[in-house]
Amino acid sequence: MKFGLRLPSYAWPDATYEQVGRLGAYARQAEEAGFDSLWVIEHLLASPALYAVAWHDPLAVLAHVAAVTERVRLGTAILVLPLRHPAIVAREVITLDFLSGGRFILGVGTGWDEKEFATAGVPLKERGARLDEELEVIRRLLSEETVTHHGRFFHLDEVTMAPRPPKPPPVWIAGGSLGHAPETPDKPFIAPTVLARIGRADGWMSRSSGSDASMVKADWIVVQEYLRSIGRDPGTLTFAHTQFVHLSEASTRAKAIAEQGPFFTRVMGDHRGHEDLAASYLLGTIDDIQRRIADLAAVGLQELIITPVTDDPRQLDLLATHVVAPFSSAG
Repeated sequence: MKFGLRLPSYAWPDATYEQVGRLGAYARQAEEAGFDSLWVIEHLLASPALYAVAWHDPLAVLAHVAAVTERVRLGTAILVLPLRHPAIVAREVITLDFLSGGRFILGVGTGWDEKEFATAGVPLKERGARLDEELEVIRRLLSEETVTHHGRFFHLDEVTMAPRPPKPPPVWIAGGSLGHAPETPDKPFIAPTVLARIGRADGWMSRSSGSDASMVKADWIVVQEYLRSIGRDPGTLTFAHTQFVHLSEASTRAKAIAEQGPFFTRVMGDHRGHEDLAASYLLGTIDDIQRRIADLAAVGLQELIITPVTDDPRQLDLLATHVVAPFSSAG
């Protein structure tokens, strides 16, 4: 199993130039620690229902990181594509792909926060249709010499993007089940539009919130069934999962969660108890977290993208020792 790291590019209200400037050194340390990929999340605004903090612009952060790393793949996990214009994104993708020497992965999702959409002037109800049309346009701009497109949301006449990448960057899609269909209460329900989106992608990032290995496995079974139904080998889709984490060297679960809880609360907000957070994310002793990761590996996960809830570089040392090294050597 490979390991990715979502950079702690949190837009803390009390951030300083010095603190944000350390992201480059953090990225270099992560590369040296053995991570296979580095990612950046996008949230334009803090979203009190889930996140108490926003994140710095992902594409700007990745441009900085591309300049200070050499080996790791770089990606968005995820870019809220419906908030952007596809021609602008295509140019940004081209730029990042060339700056990184072909290491860029475009990870996208529909987004969900109503206030972010209202702020950007985009109707939330259009997000899925917008994403699908935008991906079509972006793929064409990255592979065709001249593109004319007249769709529901976007219109382009004889547009050329140059230079085009020698090979278009992979596209990874985020999404998963939101509930269960009435006729199949024991089976997760992934909307047909989401499945179709995954079926056209190079990779799939299953959701992290509220997910244990059994939920990830159930979603993966549905995705595999869909891929086979359209004649696609599931082995051609990279299967990834994102998770938030903080490692503690405490000897008991209670002590570990007591230590980890405040760090999670700063990111997630104080509306959820620490045990509730532990049910969704990677909290507990190192043994607890290793068991959770082993369960995910057993599901067939190919890449686990973990997100530290602090920018403390000591967390990278702990993750390298207790997660990356043992699980990379095992798989």
